[in-house]
Amino acid sequence: MTCEETRILVDALVDGELDAGHAREVEAHLASCPDCAAQLRDYRVMRQALSAPALRHQAPAALRARIEGALPQRRALAAVGSRRSLLKGLATGGVLSGALAAGLVVFVTRRDEDQRILGDVVSAHLRSLQGDHLIDVQSTDQHTVKPWFNGKLDVAPPVVDLTAQGFTLIGGRLDYLDGRPVASIVYKRRAHIINLFVAPNNTPALDSGGGGAIESLQGYNVWRWSFADLSYRAVSDIDAEELREFGDKLEAGIKGGG
Repeated sequence: MTCEETRILVDALVDGELDAGHAREVEAHLASCPDCAAQLRDYRVMRQALSAPALRHQAPAALRARIEGALPQRRALAAVGSRRSLLKGLATGGVLSGALAAGLVVFVTRRDEDQRILGDVVSAHLRSLQGDHLIDVQSTDQHTVKPWFNGKLDVAPPVVDLTAQGFTLIGGRLDYLDGRPVASIVYKRRAHIINLFVAPNNTPALDSGGGGAIESLQGYNVWRWSFADLSYRAVSDIDAEELREFGDKLEAGIKGGG
C-alpha cells in the first residue's frame, strides 16, 4: 500500500470504520512508514483534543430565561394566562421540534453515508490499480465484455463503446462495494484509468439518489448517475470536466441503446 492510499484510509482507521482486511494493510504500511505513522499520531492527538471537556461550554440559566422571555408566543401566553393555550402551544412546539430534529438526523445520516460510500468507491478504484486487479476480461469489444458478466451478477450492465469519443474501453471485472458484487467496466483516457461501477439501484453502495453529479475525494473525481433501475459511479484522476464529459457521453450511449 502506498502513502497516497494510506492517507485516504487513515481517517477511517482512526474512526474504527475500516474492515479487517483494509485495517491490516494500513497498519502494515504504518509500521514501515514514519511519515504516515506521524500523520496517524497527529489525527489521534486532534481527536483527543476535540473531545476534551474544556471545549464544552454550557450557557448560563439567565441567558435561557432572557431568550424565553423575548419569544412572542411566551409573552402572549403569559398575558392571556390560559392553561389550555399553554398546553396547546407546548404540544405544537413539541411536534415541530420533533419534526425538525428528525429532519436533521436524516440529513446528517445521509451526508455521513454519502461520504462513506464516496470513500468506498475511491478505495475500490485504488485497489484495482494494484498488481493484476484491474481487469478480469480484457477486450476493446463491447460484445465481448458485456456477455462476460452473464451469471456473475443479478443484472446485465450496459457496456458502451466510447472509443470514438476519446474514452477507450479496455475490459471489465467483478468487484465488491458494501459487501455486494458489482460490475466494473474499465475505460482509459490517455494514460488515466476510469472505473465505471454499475449495480442495481437497491445496492446501497451505488444508490445515487438522483441525477448526474460530480464529487471529489483526495484528488479523485467521482461521477454518479442512475437510470432504468441501475446506478453508475465513474471514478478517475482526470479533471472534473473530462469526467463529466465521459458521463454525458455514457448517458447518451445508454439512452440511445448503444
